[in-house]
Amino acid sequence: MGEAALWGAVGGSSLLLGAALGLALSIPRVAIGLILGFGAGTLICAVTIELTEEAFRLGGADAVVIGLALGALAYFAGDWVIERRGARDRMSSMGEQSEGSASVLLFGAVLDGVPESAVIGITLLEGSGVGIPVLAAVFLSNLPESISSSTGMKKAGSSIGHVVAVWSIVVLVGAVSAALGYGLLDGASNNTIGLIQAFAGGAVLTMLADTMMPEAFKRGGNLVGLLTVLGFALAYLLTTLE
Repeated sequence: MGEAALWGAVGGSSLLLGAALGLALSIPRVAIGLILGFGAGTLICAVTIELTEEAFRLGGADAVVIGLALGALAYFAGDWVIERRGARDRMSSMGEQSEGSASVLLFGAVLDGVPESAVIGITLLEGSGVGIPVLAAVFLSNLPESISSSTGMKKAGSSIGHVVAVWSIVVLVGAVSAALGYGLLDGASNNTIGLIQAFAGGAVLTMLADTMMPEAFKRGGNLVGLLTVLGFALAYLLTTLE
């Protein structure tokens, strides 16, 4: 579990890097949108190849269908609750966030990051080391998310200490999620592992469609589609190096 936690922290470390960039630099909204699109492309590849395909190999069609559905419903329900409490614009770079919604912004960031981090731990179950494509996808997708959110938090009046504290907590939760993703499934049946992989995939895919991609197109315009394909292609090429 210690190794899984370490890799989870590595994948989440880009959140702090992105927060620093968002606080220190004035990044154009179009650039943030394009970066978000690129990160979304890497995650789409990870969901397709490292999660769904692997879930089918281990658990079959039933594990894939049930897992994707449950993961999507779980994220949808959590996102619905958080949005109603004021975190609808948690990935926005335009400053719609407010200090009063600090707690729900934190929960929103955790909701977005937990499925990705858990996947890192799950890839260690195969015994061949961490899944580099998944780790790279999580790292690359976290970067634009925290750049965008931190820029918006700064415009909304949040202090530097507050922004750093929020993302530090998210990184810590991500490390714990990766450890749990490994520890709770160590020794589990292939069908159970496949089901959980599909569950994580469904949650991540719903997050992309509901939160990340709309924000990307809102800021970056039609060019986001091209950057999404580029992110997908890069992540896929990484899978060929394993």
